[in-house]
Amino acid sequence: MDRLLLMHSFVTVAQAGSFNGAAKKLGSSGSLVSRHVAELERQVGVRLVNRTARSVSLTEPGLRYAEFAARVLEEIDAQDAALADSHDRAEGTLSIICPKWIGSLDLGDAIAAFSAAHPKIQVRFELGGMSDRTYDFLDSGFDVAFHTRDLRDSSVRLKKISSLPFVLCGSADYIARQGGLAHPNDIAGHDCLVHVNDPVWRIGHGHASTLHKIRNIAFSSNSYLALQKAAVHGRGIALLPQRPAYDDLVSGALKVLLPELAVPDRPLYAIYGPGQDTPRKISVFLDFLSEWFSQNPIPAIR
Repeated sequence: MDRLLLMHSFVTVAQAGSFNGAAKKLGSSGSLVSRHVAELERQVGVRLVNRTARSVSLTEPGLRYAEFAARVLEEIDAQDAALADSHDRAEGTLSIICPKWIGSLDLGDAIAAFSAAHPKIQVRFELGGMSDRTYDFLDSGFDVAFHTRDLRDSSVRLKKISSLPFVLCGSADYIARQGGLAHPNDIAGHDCLVHVNDPVWRIGHGHASTLHKIRNIAFSSNSYLALQKAAVHGRGIALLPQRPAYDDLVSGALKVLLPELAVPDRPLYAIYGPGQDTPRKISVFLDFLSEWFSQNPIPAIR
């Protein structure tokens, strides 16, 4: 039988002075409370109470054990209350993980702004090292992870934070040498700069979109920033996140290809632990990020 339950019954008997009095406080029966005390005596190996027809009194060991049990139960109640309080407050450590390429883009700026706005939350932000299994971040001690693909996993919860626009582009020098693109199928005839985790490019929107598995890979990397530099140097065409490429696109160092078709945005999802009772620090974080992205849209390329 659960030791804490027995201790609770015993402490109540010590305070009430009888089994029936304790039973009224506990909403139980006198016989059940008596059995609890007897079982506790069996577990500790000493007699804790002297029983009479009308009342009970504590033995000397019973007095000592009653003080000890009351102290233990009070500490447990205090710790439970402290945990519940911390759960409801936006403070403590918040551990976040995401793929390198996402963390080096808008998300890094958004999380830095969150940390400045909530100094009572100690942010731990790690890039890379993510497993393909969506729930592994929880086993690794992280509160929140980010992905750009739809997830159907009942072991985690998901919230869309924003959309990340991408653009197909190349340098003016490269286009002058190799020509532009009149149709998505023309991609096959060009040197391509490809992210190692993104070997298939989707061009266009909705039912009119087409998928292109890139085979003519002139340069590959796990960093979109490295691919952007290679594109600026005229090594080939690249499918890049628009935010970091924005300045090069505005300056003319990079030019948009197939602008009439465009490239689908990619959703930015935050995933976190299951259950309806989300810790306050996580809900505040997710709300902040959604608001940050809505207030910091990427300017259109003109």
